[in-house]
Order: sequence, then C-alpha cells, then structure tokens
Amino acid sequence: MEDPHFTTKLLLFITGFLFPAMVTSVGINYGQIANNLPSPEHVVPLVKSIGATRVKLYDADPKVLKAFANTGVEFIVGLGNEYLSKMTDPANAQAWVKSNVQAYLPATKITSIAVGNEVLTFNDTSLSGCLLPAMESVHTALVNLKLDGQVTVTTAHSVAVLQNSYPPSSGAFRPELKGCISPILDFLSKTCSPFLINAYPFFAYKANPKQVSLDFVLFQPNAGIVDPANNLHYDNMLFAQIDAVHAALGRLGYNKMPVQISETGWPSKGDEDEIGASQENAKKYNGNLLKIISQKKGTPARPNTDLNIFVFAMFNENLKPGPTSERNYGLFKPDGTPAYGLGFSGIGVSGGNSTSAGGNGARPNGPAVYLSPPENSSDGYMDISSSPEKLVQSSWRRLGMGLFLIWLAMAFDI
Repeated sequence: MEDPHFTTKLLLFITGFLFPAMVTSVGINYGQIANNLPSPEHVVPLVKSIGATRVKLYDADPKVLKAFANTGVEFIVGLGNEYLSKMTDPANAQAWVKSNVQAYLPATKITSIAVGNEVLTFNDTSLSGCLLPAMESVHTALVNLKLDGQVTVTTAHSVAVLQNSYPPSSGAFRPELKGCISPILDFLSKTCSPFLINAYPFFAYKANPKQVSLDFVLFQPNAGIVDPANNLHYDNMLFAQIDAVHAALGRLGYNKMPVQISETGWPSKGDEDEIGASQENAKKYNGNLLKIISQKKGTPARPNTDLNIFVFAMFNENLKPGPTSERNYGLFKPDGTPAYGLGFSGIGVSGGNSTSAGGNGARPNGPAVYLSPPENSSDGYMDISSSPEKLVQSSWRRLGMGLFLIWLAMAFDI
C-alpha cells in the first residue's frame, strides 16, 4: 500500500541535501501571486526543510494560518496598503484582529502584524497619513483583546527612506519624511516593536555593474571598504545598509530600537538588461546569507546583535507584474523542487503537490470579517503588487539601492 506521506518524506530527504541543517533561525517571505503554488499543507515541510522558524505573509491567509497550526513557526501577518484608511476606524481594526489574528491563536504562533508595506516611499500623502493611525487602531484592538503582550504592530519600509547611506555611520532619514517617521518610531518604541526594512543589494548592482563590486554584494571574498568615520570594515553591502539604518535611527534618538530585514533576496532569472540576475548569483547571495545567519554574526557596528532577516522569497510567483526578475526570487519552484541548489548538487524530484487556485485571489471560505478591498482589486497582496503604485514603489526601492553607488564609487576610488 502506498504511503500517503511518501511525497513529504521524500521531499524532506532530498531537500536535506540541498538545504542542509546549517541555518539555526531564518525567516522567509511567503508570497502567493501565482496560480500554480503548492497547497499550504505541502508548504509546511518545505519551510522546515530550509530551517526557517519564521514566516512573513502579505495578508492573513486563513488556509496558511490553519496549515501551520501547532508547528511552532512564528508568523508576521500583513495588512495591505489598501486597507489603511479603513483600519483608522477602531471598530474595523478590532473586527480584523478578531477574525485574522485572535481566531488562530494560540495554535498558530502569530507574533506580529505588518501594517502596510513601504508606504512612506509611495509619495502618496493620503496613504502615508493613514499609516500611523491604522497602526494605533490595530494596537488598541490587541490591547482590548489582551493580545498586545504577544503580538506587536509594525510596518516595513524601503531603504529609499534614507537620505544618506555613505558612510554607514552617517545614515540619516530623508528630511521630508521625518515628520512621518518620527511619530512612527515613537510608537514602535513605546510598544516594543521592531523597525522593518526591505533591502536589495541586487538593485544597486543592476543599476551600475561597472561601479558596484559583484563580490561585495554577494558576500564573496573582497577587499571591502572602510567607514572613515569609525574605521569599521565592511565586506558586503547588506551589512552596510543595516548599519546605515541603525545610524539613522540613532540620529533620532532610537539607538536601541531592534531592526529586522523584512525582505532581501536575489533573482535567479531576469531580462537581458537585468545584469546579475542568474542562478549562479542567486545561489551565492542566498547561500552565503544563510550561512551568515547561522553563524549568529552581527554587523560591524552591532557585532553582538543577531541578524533578524526574512529571505525573499519562498516561491517563484508566475503572476507578479514587472520585469522577469520579479517572478524569479523564489528558493523553490511551484512544484516544490529547489529553484537551485544552495552550493550543493541539485536533485530534481516532483513534489506531487496539489495546487491552489492562485495566491490571494477571492476566497469564498475566508474569515468572517475580511474587509473588502477597493473596487477592481481582488485582494490585499495581489492588489498592491500588481498596481501601478507598486511599480512606482519598486522604482523608489531601486533609487534607495542607488544611494550606494556614490558611496562605492568613492570607497573604491572609481
């Protein structure tokens, strides 16, 4: 008789070779802008196979939250940008928290709610004006439900919120954003919540491969650069970006605020003009990143602080708009096989996983209270990522990475 768990056992056995147990704690972004992904039940062993203990969602997908019940995996659930205006109403916020967070606790370990994504770099004042009130309403709901002791409220930012990034010690926020960022930081400090930043060295290399050292962005051996202000040596761009964020926070009086890298990754495929997008480079970036995380190695400015990083992303997502790279950030293909081996010989196997009808499309069996998105939107994450505003946001993200071009040109005397 066929073992009903044979596929899962085989998958775990094989991925043990491809993703050995070298990572003690890593986070993974689980996006679902696709129509060919495995069911959440089949994703559970994949998450465990890479040593991930934390998952970040861009919504609060009930199927995912149910599938991961009693697994011990921690979750950051998301509230899309299109919900912000409604979340400023405390009644809406409480209804959302009850149905999308409280309903799954304690079986599913939800530890944080990310309200909005890269809102401050959308250049939409009405949207940015709703961000903090929405965060406050969600937090108040958690307090009312006596959940604030176990669930934090935060929001993810693009590195484009930085005005200065070279040297890292001179990191500072853009002056025009300080009016929004300062009260958000005050909220995060008072609620003991982390500051989330999305960082992609790939964009800096893609923008100017002649000036940006590929080894520097891929964590490969290189001469590196030295911060002239404190003589700290940097051998990779991601650490420089993290310390620039710490410096920016310190300038506003938040030296002790914890920083999490809510997104970072490298595409395994891209268009002709997307220089650097390849399996080889993706393998080096993510493979070296996972090794660094497993070493519990801090940054030059924060050597004793463990890195808190969420890799982007779990799967290649075939319905994401934009250049080819946007659909090829996954560690896994939709059939459950690795997109590439992280420094090990690849062994292909069919995962035999059932597929879902698209990541975050309409869910007739969704939670009792799942706020309706604006007209012409299918749902939170899909709407944000497929909208023109998301493309603008992507451009700002690229600009944020580009801030390092001047730095590198100066540092390497190019």
